[in-house]
Amino acid sequence: MAYATAILGCLCGGCGTPVEGEVVAYTALDREFSAPIFSAFHRHHDATIRPVVKFAPRSAQEISLVDQIIAERDRPVADVFWNDELLQTIRLQRMGLLEPRDWRLEPGYPAEMMAKDGSWCGFAARGRVLVINRDRLPDSAAYPDSVDDLVDPQWRDRGAIARPLSGTTATHAAVIWQSKGPEAARRWFRQVAENAVVLADNRAVARAVAKGQVAWGLTDTDEAIAIRDERRSVEIVFPDQATDRPGTLRIPNTLSILRGSPHPVAAARLVDFLLTAEIEDRLAMGDSAQLPISRNAQHRPRVLPANPIRWMQVDFEVAAERWDEIAAELTEIFR
Repeated sequence: MAYATAILGCLCGGCGTPVEGEVVAYTALDREFSAPIFSAFHRHHDATIRPVVKFAPRSAQEISLVDQIIAERDRPVADVFWNDELLQTIRLQRMGLLEPRDWRLEPGYPAEMMAKDGSWCGFAARGRVLVINRDRLPDSAAYPDSVDDLVDPQWRDRGAIARPLSGTTATHAAVIWQSKGPEAARRWFRQVAENAVVLADNRAVARAVAKGQVAWGLTDTDEAIAIRDERRSVEIVFPDQATDRPGTLRIPNTLSILRGSPHPVAAARLVDFLLTAEIEDRLAMGDSAQLPISRNAQHRPRVLPANPIRWMQVDFEVAAERWDEIAAELTEIFR
């Protein structure tokens, strides 16, 4: 296990409310982005709360954080789960493993970015974008501009998508299934499997575009900006911006406190610290250029274009309702 350590602090927050000296967090966000933020939390509380952090495993042979949370359900070890997507968070919510709470949110915070029962809250999103190889497509007027271009015959074997069974691509697949309806979605994904190049994950899609192996692909903003920052000949397109289209999907990081948390007071302090405009600004300024949800955030991520983006309106909980059935069908389609 990989743990971040800090100096053990005292047991009181100085305001009359007992605060545990430790908080255990499981985080799926890459260590390079999340570890400095946990260190900032430690300093923010004058080293009185020691964050003990387990990061997502790097090997597929290791148990996932979600599966570990499920395995520990009768005797929780973690207090806080910081996930880098949403579908698996909703899975834990449905299993009753997350503690509902009143989140400290500004007025007007998007309703789709929080659970209806208060068991999780979204922040610092990634957008689902098209990354284009400019050498293979030198005319911007010819760029694909919709996720539905994955099924357009003109792009056969020239557009790529990650296998839609994990991570943000799975969340996107659940949203597509819900928005199109089961029959239309089933046909659509079969067309995708036949028409597009299907790769292992979003990073593989971005790399294939950068190398010119495909002309374009559907990926996340963090992967797209990474290859653009390498001065690769790529362009980033936020899809489905036309008025008759649904808009670009953004998928947030999610925060939750586990039911039966061993350190509930310290856990509340941690999530309140993380769910701030200042932390979103920090993530927006970083290499992954995450997209703030708070209107109080000051930093505009460099991945965003000059024009405002129209975001897709999504009920993630409804989209995730039938995920087990959807996943079984997608496994068959993308075998």
